[in-house]
Amino acid sequence: MHCWIAQWPAGLQIWPMSRTLPSTSRSLPIALLRAREQVMGPIRAMLADVGITEQQWRVLRVLDEAGAMEPTRIADEACLLLPSLTRILQKLEEKDLILRRRDEEDKRKQIVQISATGSEVIAANLDASIALMDALRVRLGNDRYELLLDLLNEVHETGAAPAGG
Repeated sequence: MHCWIAQWPAGLQIWPMSRTLPSTSRSLPIALLRAREQVMGPIRAMLADVGITEQQWRVLRVLDEAGAMEPTRIADEACLLLPSLTRILQKLEEKDLILRRRDEEDKRKQIVQISATGSEVIAANLDASIALMDALRVRLGNDRYELLLDLLNEVHETGAAPAGG
C-alpha cells in the first residue's frame, strides 16, 4: 500500500492527525483568493468597459511586454492553461487585437504577436491600470507592496514543495 506521507522529505514536520486546521482567516489559499478578488474586482470593472476579459488582458499584456512568442510560452507567462489560451487567442484574433503566423523556421509552430489595435487597447487603459495598482500601493505602503510582490514571486519561483525536498 502506498502512503502519501512517505513522499514528504525527511525531517519535514507535519501536523499530528489530532491537530485542527488553522481558521480560514489564517489559511494561505483562502487569503490568496480573497486578496485576488480585492485586486481583480476593479480591474474587471475597467476591462468590462473595454469589452475584454481579464484573461484576454493578461495575454495582451504579455505580448505587449515581451513581443511575439509561441502559445505555450504565452500560456506560461499569462498563467493560463493551453486549452483555454486557444479559445482566448481565437477571440483576440476576431477582435483584431493579435496577429498569428506560422514560424518561419518550424512550420508546425505558431507565433502570436499583439496587433496595433491590441497595443492601442493597452495604451488606452494604461493610466487606469496604473492608478488601480497605485491605489493598492498607497493602502499597503510602498515597502509592504514591494515585499508582497517579492514574497509572492518567491513562492512562485521556489514552488509549493517543502524546502529541502
